[in-house]
Amino acid sequence: MMVSTRLWLGGVVSRTRDTSLADRLLSQVRACSQAACESSRCTDGWAAYPNSIRRAFRDKVKRTTGRGRAALQVWSGLHIGTVIKQTVNKRLKEVLRQISHGSLEQAIHLLRRSGGGQVLNTSYIERLNGTVRERLATLTRKCRHAAQRLQALETGMYLIGSAYNFCCFHQALSTRAAGEAQKLLRQTPAMASGLTDHLWSFSELLRYKVALAPWVEPKRRGRPRRRSVAEPSLPKRPRGRPRKIPLSTLTG
Repeated sequence: MMVSTRLWLGGVVSRTRDTSLADRLLSQVRACSQAACESSRCTDGWAAYPNSIRRAFRDKVKRTTGRGRAALQVWSGLHIGTVIKQTVNKRLKEVLRQISHGSLEQAIHLLRRSGGGQVLNTSYIERLNGTVRERLATLTRKCRHAAQRLQALETGMYLIGSAYNFCCFHQALSTRAAGEAQKLLRQTPAMASGLTDHLWSFSELLRYKVALAPWVEPKRRGRPRRRSVAEPSLPKRPRGRPRKIPLSTLTG
């Protein structure tokens, strides 16, 4: 799936290619998108993609006044294109381009504005897949470096993705400086997305400390406690009935 910002969102790894995998991927894309903005998504022929995109890019809308459940409404500016490649004897025969949701004209207009080409295509994500396979040995077609654990593969993909976004200049993102025709401003995907203003070194990337998420006190279940908590300095009150003592031991 092509993301117009050209920022690698990281790796979503799963043992099976199912709907839950597509939902996890699209949740990351939704987190990096502006709310209710116009966007164009282009996918391959996998049938799970269009429905996952609709589930990810929708908001709760209250259509009626008073009590009642809010409805889930898909963004009005969402456009989903599908590209299906048909091959015969391992050779490309035909490319089918169709719209799964929204308007084809508006999807092509957004695609041209983002610099992604003139027609619906998946060339950017295919080129990115080739780059990832080239840099991570466990993803090559035939190799002797197969990952033993799923966590190791996911960690390696996030490491390669972080270096791809912060530590490498991209020729397609280079721009000319205003008033200086000969000066070329090189950019990384993170610089083009506004996440940083300089090229990161690998040392800076590995030493960067990620801030922890703010602590949210978990909600307590049940009724609130009415009795006041006893002070720790006071002796605890004995629980249960007192021990029975035979009368013969009391009468000497």
